Amino acid sequence: MKVVMIGSGNVATIFSRLIKQSGHNILQVISQQLPNAKTLATELNCDFVDNYAAINTTADIYIIAINDDSLTKLNREFNVGDKLVVHTAAAVSKNILQNISTNYGVLYPLQSLRKEMHYVIDIPLLIDGNSERSIRSIQDFALTISPIVSQADDDQRLKLHIAATIANNFTNHLFSLTETFCKNENIDFKLLLPIINETVRRLDSYSPSDIQTGPAARNDISTIDKHLAVLANYPKLKKLYQLITESIRSNR
Repeated sequence: MKVVMIGSGNVATIFSRLIKQSGHNILQVISQQLPNAKTLATELNCDFVDNYAAINTTADIYIIAINDDSLTKLNREFNVGDKLVVHTAAAVSKNILQNISTNYGVLYPLQSLRKEMHYVIDIPLLIDGNSERSIRSIQDFALTISPIVSQADDDQRLKLHIAATIANNFTNHLFSLTETFCKNENIDFKLLLPIINETVRRLDSYSPSDIQTGPAARNDISTIDKHLAVLANYPKLKKLYQLITESIRSNR
């Protein structure tokens, strides 16, 4: 298929690489950040512009990979008739595109993507469309760039985004706080990587609730008190420790 990519950030970059690798033809990159558009277009060997008035109208699919705020302001910038248009957002309705085309939907990657990534990862794609025709077209296209494709409406996609935020973003924040604690206490954060990796690996075979370990799960009050005493110099981390400990204990 002939593709126009609208956006030049992390999602646009990773999508563009996958799309090109899958044999599709990317005609153009559009981004208001012209240097970024040029960088991505140079990698893809395609045209680039920084305004919608110059959009290539010959594409089969237009992929809008921009932030949510910009997406909500985009719906009157251009119109491509009945050409297929999708956005890649989790928390924005597909209907935000109804003024851009009569044939539209969503192609949302349920994955943390960074343009620096040059390795293959699993990217579940959640799709939706305003008609059976658009859903079929988006599904056919999605399956060329990922083997994991599921249909999810606006409500389902939002709830999955909440789950992903808790499971990924919140977890990484805890890693960041832990790394800071380790640096301040002159201990090696990397010694924790095997236990972090093992915790995630177990999820392939077990429910998280079945493999909860640690002093809170054992109701080991003595150890919990010792931990809290050490964390007295880290009030934010101490508060999180107490909240999560109580959550684990209440679900025992």
